[in-house]
Amino acid sequence: MTLLITNANQLITLASASKKARTGKEMTELNIIENGSLLIEEDRIVAVGTKEELQEQHPELMEKAEILDATGSVVMPGLVDAHTHLVFGGTRENEFQMRLNGATYMEIMNAGGGIHATTKKTRESSFDHLYEKTYAHLNDFLRHGITTVEAKSGYGLDWETEEKQLQVAKKLQENHTIDVVRTFMGAHAVPAEYKENPDAFVDLIVNEMIPKVAELGLAEFNDVFCEKGVFTPEQSRRILLAGKEHGLIPKIHADEIEPYEGAELAAEVGAISAEHLLVASDKGIQAMAQAGTVAVLLPGTAFFLKAASARGRLMVDEGVPVAISTDFNPGSSPTISLPFIMNLACMNMGMTMEEVLTATTINASYAINRGNEIGSLESGKKADVLILNVENYQQLQYFYGMNHTKTVVKNGKVVVDNGVIIDGLQKSTN
Repeated sequence: MTLLITNANQLITLASASKKARTGKEMTELNIIENGSLLIEEDRIVAVGTKEELQEQHPELMEKAEILDATGSVVMPGLVDAHTHLVFGGTRENEFQMRLNGATYMEIMNAGGGIHATTKKTRESSFDHLYEKTYAHLNDFLRHGITTVEAKSGYGLDWETEEKQLQVAKKLQENHTIDVVRTFMGAHAVPAEYKENPDAFVDLIVNEMIPKVAELGLAEFNDVFCEKGVFTPEQSRRILLAGKEHGLIPKIHADEIEPYEGAELAAEVGAISAEHLLVASDKGIQAMAQAGTVAVLLPGTAFFLKAASARGRLMVDEGVPVAISTDFNPGSSPTISLPFIMNLACMNMGMTMEEVLTATTINASYAINRGNEIGSLESGKKADVLILNVENYQQLQYFYGMNHTKTVVKNGKVVVDNGVIIDGLQKSTN
């Protein structure tokens, strides 16, 4: 199949000679083509430019291409959500009410709520229930223009349930239109049965779970919640290094609630990304900049928990490559709207319109080791493309809290048209 997307008011390519996540001023360089066109063959981008340029370069392909008219619209790469806890049982709206009445996140967690409450529900949920529930969530992501999602486990805290979560994510990768990238996060919390001996749980993760994840090919990344009252920097280091020994790329939940040297640890172990970073130290931020570790910031989580946001403006200015994500999960960020998260990044973290576009496309792709495949509209990359109901990219943030996605092209096929998922293009759920 050959597809021509043409007549876009603005074609945001994010093309660059750089083959790494963008930093500093690079994050403002969108490389926009006015009245732009995009030529696709099968699942790959062939060329970008004006219609006249493409006609001169590829006359045979242009002649047979199916035309998708983007007149009056913005065309950009599919959004990449680089941090979600996608597969989980139950919901926790009761905890939202508790927080409105003054309870803190850690108070709720220590009373058996939080991650522990979702762990109980996820352990009780069948594979099929989790699969069907998550499939529906992915449909919502797709309608909002997200074409690639990272999915963490971590609501099992035992091997049986951690494997179940990862197997659900694996089957979704096989069956759903969206690409689902898997992260093992057995070290999301210390389960109640190990409360008096957390080091024994670390032993279980290191000696049994991680080797099984690697052997079965269930995940590409290994994550840990390095936080006071959860896993110490020493325990986190041990878990991340054990994952590296088995070929799992390290990620880390760092410095979310209290400064705990998580950003420093991310740089030390060569983590591809560090997540949250609400209270990361100046030293940690500088270490991440030097190491090239992507900061995956989650402004929706700070918003929902009524906490101070991460210092996104400072991180960009200090040379840290920054990505933005929903942190979709049942407790601290129950939203799939990455467009709204982009609005929050502008309003609450001091990032510019251009920076948040970079943070949710090319930088997010590097945070999940996909920078050579997705995140920009360039020849040879996967044809994951959005057509948006706005006249220019500034309107994406100006009209806040809205879904502007009109058309989604995934792997060269139109999968959402006028906001509606096209029947028959998603893979079978059987």
